[in-house]
Formats: sequence, structure tokens, C-alpha cells
Amino acid sequence: MSVNQQLSAALREWAELFMRRSMRDFIHFIKANGLSTTQLNTLMRLYHHDSCPMSDIGDHLGITNAATSQMVQRLVEQGLLARAEDPTDRRVKQLTLTAEGRALIDRAIEARRLWLEDLTSALPPDQQANIITALVDLTHAARKLDSSL
Repeated sequence: MSVNQQLSAALREWAELFMRRSMRDFIHFIKANGLSTTQLNTLMRLYHHDSCPMSDIGDHLGITNAATSQMVQRLVEQGLLARAEDPTDRRVKQLTLTAEGRALIDRAIEARRLWLEDLTSALPPDQQANIITALVDLTHAARKLDSSL
């Protein structure tokens, strides 16, 4: 097997393991908090974009305006989202996370961070240094490929 094939196989195995763990944690988190996947995606989008029009959420998720409105209403009722009129266009409803919504997503991010911390602690410092170098190189190569799209 060539070095390219070995690297590809190692990356594929890592990605599969990481995604399996990530999805397991993701599913556990949404169940424990009584959320749907769509609701969590909405909360994550607002976490990273501060606010956005309700129509952007529907477009992002590929769901109808009616479905978006119902989903948003449930999140508002749970105290996770705030909905307000856009000051420049009263027809547009802006969505933002409430403090409770932000705290919920912070907990999800912290759980992922702790798992990565446990994983890195299981490796000796010299292996950590090698992995850092390799991941930085891999990230740069991936960004070059993405920038050509």
C-alpha cells in the first residue's frame, strides 16, 4: 500500500470514529434536552451568527415557512429563542438566542471540548507535537482545496 493510500485509510478511519462519537454525543444531547435535530441546528446557527431573519433559518434547513414558524414558536416557548421585528422592515422577524439558549449551546460545546481534552491527555507530549504539526498541515491543504471551489 502506498503512503497516499495509507494516509487516506488512516484519515478515513479517524473521520469515521470521530463522526460516530460526535453523532452519539449529538443524539444524546438532543434527547436529554428534549430537542429535535432541526431545533438544535437552529440554536447552533444563531449561536454562531448572533441573529438572523426567520426566513434564513428555513432556507438554511430546507424547510417551509410554516414549519420554521412552528419550530421557532416551540423554541420561544421553551425560553431558548427571542423573536422581534426587524427595525428596518416590520415584516421581517429577527431571531436571537436568549441567555438560556446560549447557555444550552455552551454546555454542548463544553462536552465536546472535554472529550477532546481527554483524548489528547491519553497521548504523550511527543505524539501530541507530531499530531499538531500534521493537523496544521492537513488543515492548510484542505483550505487550499476549498478555496479553489
